[in-house]
Amino acid sequence: MPFPLEGVRILSVEQYAAGPFGTLALADLGAEIIRIENPADGGDIGRRVRLAGEASGEGMSLFHQTFNRNKKSITLDLKHPRGREILHRLVARADAVFNNLRGDLPESLGLDYQALGAVKPEIVCVHLSAYGRQNERAGWPGYDYLMQAECGWLSVTGEPGGEPQRMGLSLVDYSAGLQGAVAILAGVIGARTSGRGGDLDVSLFGAAITSLAYVATWYLSAGVETGRHPRSAHPSLTPSQLFRTRDGWIFIMCNKEKFWPRLCAAIGEPALADDPDFAGFAERLIHRDRLTGLLDRALGRRTTSEWMSVFSGEVPAAPVHDVKGALDSPFARESGYILACETSTGASVTAPGPAVRLAGSRSLTDPAPELARDLESVMAEIGIEGEELAALRDAGVV
Repeated sequence: MPFPLEGVRILSVEQYAAGPFGTLALADLGAEIIRIENPADGGDIGRRVRLAGEASGEGMSLFHQTFNRNKKSITLDLKHPRGREILHRLVARADAVFNNLRGDLPESLGLDYQALGAVKPEIVCVHLSAYGRQNERAGWPGYDYLMQAECGWLSVTGEPGGEPQRMGLSLVDYSAGLQGAVAILAGVIGARTSGRGGDLDVSLFGAAITSLAYVATWYLSAGVETGRHPRSAHPSLTPSQLFRTRDGWIFIMCNKEKFWPRLCAAIGEPALADDPDFAGFAERLIHRDRLTGLLDRALGRRTTSEWMSVFSGEVPAAPVHDVKGALDSPFARESGYILACETSTGASVTAPGPAVRLAGSRSLTDPAPELARDLESVMAEIGIEGEELAALRDAGVV
């Protein structure tokens, strides 16, 4: 199958994680992502996010490599009049312009449809900001953890009675980035149909609120406040939580009634399925503490690995890994979700690969670009070469 986004060109003023994560999904599907970075400050700050002791060679931040494979990089000063002129020439050859800047910056940098629609009426302008562009917080900086805090995530994470606790991963960034990717695709498809682009907005705050999903609906429609539950349990479906085994933990999710009798049979306790206290989700929720004790005792007879072999896809269950265990597991390695590539310096980078797989196609594995790696080729497309390009470099425009 050919890569479905081949021929789609996106100019992206992106930084750090949320924006780059969204365009990464598009780059992995064949879209041409041209990162526009500031020539005055070393480009995307993500290039300077490093582990202690990590090599400092250009382009070798493992953080940067994680989010920017299969992309191009140019430098351009969007505040300079000549930089703005060059941007317009690039826009004329693009399908979309994306940014994940503070909400008040797209307008001032000329990245919105008001500025770019006159250049190309079909251009799609997608803005991913912290709080949105059209409200009192447009000028506020914002980050994932702040959204988790304000939007209630810390109140539903962790054990009851504990301190507020954030998710261990930057899921607001990733969710917002993917929403941005959806906005780009929707905008491009719409523009190709109607002949007119426009502005589409995504925010970290909005993504965090949207991700509350049914928990938000329960509160907004019925006044039910969802809090924390022991063992990371589902708020209403039981058993759907952590259980102890002989050597650690296992997560079991009987989220359909058919799985409950299967679990009882698999652990050698078929009579539990006939106990009236455990007849259905409602009864098991009422008696969850008692049920947890019974299942802990039964599951404590074997190791997590042994139980995974017993359940073998008949009962939804998963071992509880740390990061090392998750990435070193044979299934993760054999299923193709981990990719390796080699940078221009010969260094090997191994990272998570794309979640979307194309039947019969190998994943694209071009490493993240060094700063301005593609400047000459991209500028040549709009007729800027040789002495003119050298002069722009000397002036700090590119």
